[in-house]
Amino acid sequence: MAEQPQPISPLKNFFAGGFGGVCLVFVGHPLDTIKVRLQTQPKPQPGQAPLYSGTFDCLRKTLVGEGIRGLYRGMAAPIVGVTPMFAVCFFGFGLGKRLQQRKPDDVLTYPQLFAAGMLSGVFTTVIMAPGERIKCLLQIQAATGETKYSGSLDCAKQLYREAGIRGVYKGTVLTLMRAFVVYPPDVPASGMYFMTYEWLKNILTPEGKSVSDLSVPRILFAGGLAGIFNWAVAIPPDVLKSRFQTAPAGKYPNGFRDVLRELIREEGVASLYKGFTAVMIRAFPANAVRDQRCAKPEQSGFHHYEVHRMTEKLRLEGISGDGPVQPSCLEQGPLE
Repeated sequence: MAEQPQPISPLKNFFAGGFGGVCLVFVGHPLDTIKVRLQTQPKPQPGQAPLYSGTFDCLRKTLVGEGIRGLYRGMAAPIVGVTPMFAVCFFGFGLGKRLQQRKPDDVLTYPQLFAAGMLSGVFTTVIMAPGERIKCLLQIQAATGETKYSGSLDCAKQLYREAGIRGVYKGTVLTLMRAFVVYPPDVPASGMYFMTYEWLKNILTPEGKSVSDLSVPRILFAGGLAGIFNWAVAIPPDVLKSRFQTAPAGKYPNGFRDVLRELIREEGVASLYKGFTAVMIRAFPANAVRDQRCAKPEQSGFHHYEVHRMTEKLRLEGISGDGPVQPSCLEQGPLE
C-alpha cells in the first residue's frame, strides 16, 4: 500500500508560512512603495511636470533622495501582520469550503472555490486594513516633504489619538474589495486568484497526466500568470484605497465614491491604473515564488495542491477507502 502524505503540524504551518510571507514582503516592498507613490502623487498644476513621470523615474528619484532605505519605508507593518494573516486566511478559506460542502469529500467547483477565497478575504482584511493604512502613510510622507511619523508604532498611536479605531481602520471597505478580487503578494488566498490558479494548472497539465505531475517551471508560470491576470483587475480598487487612506481627514466625506469621482473628473479613467507597471513587474515573480514555495510541502510546511491531488488519485484507485480530498494550496493538514 502506498504511503499516504502525513499531516503537518499547525504550528509548523504557521511559522513556515510566516517566514515565507516575510521573505515575500521583503522582496516585493520596494515596488510596492513605488506603486503607492505613483498612485497618490498630486495632480500637477498647468505647465508643471508631474512629481514622477513613471515607475523608473520614481525609483531613480527615491534612490537619489532617500537611498535604498526609502524603498523600504513602512515595511514594519506588513512584516508584523503577515504571519497572523496566513493563519487567519487558512481558517477563513477552510471555513468557506466547509460551508459549501454537503459531505467532507465533496469536490468544489471553481465558483465555489472563488466564494471560499472571498470569505478568507473577509477574515484577512481585519488584520490587513490597519497595516495597509500605516504602510501607505509612511511610504508617502518623505515624498510630501513632511516627516510626521517616526515609524509604524508612532503612526498607529497618532492615528488612534486623532480619530480612534476608525482612523486606524480607514479604507477597510476598499481593502476588502481588493481582497475579494485578488490577493496581495503577502496574503495567500483570494477568490479570483485561487480560482484562476486552479484553472491555469489544469490547462497546463498534459493529457493523461495528473496535476501533481506538473514540473516546477509550469508551477511557476501558473502562479505568476495568475498574479498578473488578477492584479490587472485589482488595480482600480487598490488606487482608490491608496488615495483614500493617505488623504487628510475630511477630504472625502462620502468615502471611496468621492475618490472615484475626483479621479475620473480630474485625471480620467487612466488614473485608476496608476502604478500598473510596478504592479506587473512585482506580480509575476512574487506570485510564482509563493507557489513554488508551496510546491514542496515537506520543505515549506504547507500542504500543496499537488499533495492533495495525489492523495485523491490514490484513493480513487482503491488504495484507500476514504473519499477524495478537496485540493487546495491553502488548506492546513488535519490537526494532530
